Amino acid sequence: MPTDSTRTPPGPDTPNLPHERQGRRTSRDRRAPRDTLQRRAVLAALSAAGGFRSAQALHDQIRGGGQRIGLTTIYRVLHDLVRDGTADTVRGEDGQQLFRLTRSSGHHHHLVCRGCGHSIEVVSDVVEHWAASLAAEHGFTDLDHAIDLFGLCTECRHTETTT
Repeated sequence: MPTDSTRTPPGPDTPNLPHERQGRRTSRDRRAPRDTLQRRAVLAALSAAGGFRSAQALHDQIRGGGQRIGLTTIYRVLHDLVRDGTADTVRGEDGQQLFRLTRSSGHHHHLVCRGCGHSIEVVSDVVEHWAASLAAEHGFTDLDHAIDLFGLCTECRHTETTT
């Protein structure tokens, strides 16, 4: 058995360490997500929401339906849904992270109603060309971007003017 002075330092090939410390993905990370009660509850809440919602709002909605689920679990499920492309995320005007089910598989941007959370996915060659031109003008490469525009939808604008 090696002494401490000859022991191999922890690294990607060191056994018996959690995969986060090893810096490698486990087979669990590569396979399809597990179908759990919590995942189904979050998916159902996102589906019912229609637009972008905060994790806290989803938590309240799920708990209001009588299911026991922790806010940390909701964040974990949401993170997994965003990572696997099932959900989108944006930052609201107040900086809060908001989530909703993804409607398209390609690169897109969002128009988000700050009144009701209704959102529209936007695909625009004009935006893509503008972003690429701006990056090139300043010497940036390997560009990635997300554009989220916030305003009031027709219904919320109508409600606001009649109240």
